[in-house]
Amino acid sequence: MNRFCSTLAALLGLGGTSAAHAHDPGISTAQGQLRADAFELTVGFAPADAQQLLPPEARTTGKWTQAEFESARGPLEAIAAGLWELRAGGVPLAPRETRVRLAAGDSLNFRLVYPRPSTGPVTLRALKLGALPPGHREFVVITDEHGMALAKKLLSAPEPAMELSLPAEATDRAAGAGAAAPPTFWGFLRLGVEHIWTGYDHLLFLFALLVVCRSFRSIVTIITCFTLAHSTTLALATLNVVNLPSRFTEPAIAATIVFVGLENLARRGGEPPGRWALTFAFGLIHGFGFASVLRELGVGENGASIAMPLFTFNAGVEAGQMAIAAIVLPVVWRLRKNEKFVSRGVPALSLVVSVAGLYWFLERTVFA
Repeated sequence: MNRFCSTLAALLGLGGTSAAHAHDPGISTAQGQLRADAFELTVGFAPADAQQLLPPEARTTGKWTQAEFESARGPLEAIAAGLWELRAGGVPLAPRETRVRLAAGDSLNFRLVYPRPSTGPVTLRALKLGALPPGHREFVVITDEHGMALAKKLLSAPEPAMELSLPAEATDRAAGAGAAAPPTFWGFLRLGVEHIWTGYDHLLFLFALLVVCRSFRSIVTIITCFTLAHSTTLALATLNVVNLPSRFTEPAIAATIVFVGLENLARRGGEPPGRWALTFAFGLIHGFGFASVLRELGVGENGASIAMPLFTFNAGVEAGQMAIAAIVLPVVWRLRKNEKFVSRGVPALSLVVSVAGLYWFLERTVFA
């Protein structure tokens, strides 16, 4: 029994992090523009992330209302100047203007206006990434006064800074934009891997599907159907062909987990017939969850190409998914050779899956 409990804990270790971060650790954006006489930086935070920037006594619950925003305006304006550090030639520049406003979707936008740097290199450092949930990323795009990209980078707490070379001519600007592409490619690839590794609801859903598979063929079919489905809606949602708000998508993802866990319980460890079709249908819902990451980063806006971010992000998701499967599946495959595991262990695991899914569903609906 002790051995079974240890195995159960190991298998569920992928969900051991706090349920408060059951899906994505968060993404914020920063858009900078180099103007003739100033450097403007607009930083956007989702409601839950903006709460983390405030002292505990100033935080509100749920979504931001206009009244809640007005009551928190003072503390928010107080932290605005400390969100970023801007250095030109090693000399820090203080913002000459800061502003905070409540934007669409209850997100918060901070606008920081600095004097235009006259010497380079220019270093930008996000100072608050360490105060946000582990794994939080900030996607930064810097443009010149004509809207041409000068630099792009995905920042994190371990890597919170980026450098910007001041262009002197249009040709230099074009070269600077081209040089920014490779970090963006690898940034989106890494973002895909980290998103699936920290997407405990996605992983738990996939685990619940695979734990009842009786053959290698079933495993391949399930993974293939899930991949095809979420890749389809990821592409369609990023292209804005089909779109579902996260307030519908996130509870629906939790509901798929509850359903699969209960179906496993009803079959008492056996593999339900037609599971591949269910996997494909539910995989479409999970794809909308993946797409929310790219939409939050503004992929495809203002005529920007989506091919590279879409391909590399999805490739990162698949790479992360296969890495987890390579670790978990051999353990599950070995355990399924034990009849007690099939008759008792699988139902016990499925019950845990259902309870976790129900918790996330309530968290995203009743307690949202």
